[in-house]
Amino acid sequence: MTRTPSSFEDISAMADEVAILMASRFGGAKRGERPPLDQMMRRRGGALPAGLRRRARRLADAGRMAAQPKVARQLPLDGLARDHAALVAHLRPLGEISRWQGRAIGFAASVVLGLLVLGGVALWIMIQRGML
Repeated sequence: MTRTPSSFEDISAMADEVAILMASRFGGAKRGERPPLDQMMRRRGGALPAGLRRRARRLADAGRMAAQPKVARQLPLDGLARDHAALVAHLRPLGEISRWQGRAIGFAASVVLGLLVLGGVALWIMIQRGML
């Protein structure tokens, strides 16, 4: 969502998008869980640079206030849109594909290590029994 928010109702969508990007890049959420941005800031907010951490904190506070329409109408939408754009630009470059590839490579490495250990144990047993 790179467009300027038209109303306070868009603020919670912006906060949710940043929370999802943080969870996918830094972790901190269980499978299937979609924690709000303020919870992600408590869990993994330290992984963000200081300037972006302040922007994320402002967006998290605005996302929490967006549930109260009278308060949410007073929020600066342009500033929040800039904060959202900066956070998305920082969190998105690695992309989901490279994170998926990293997980796949880690899984393959653990399988190969397991097979090597299993082969070593089988070889040791064969030597002990005199088959080799």
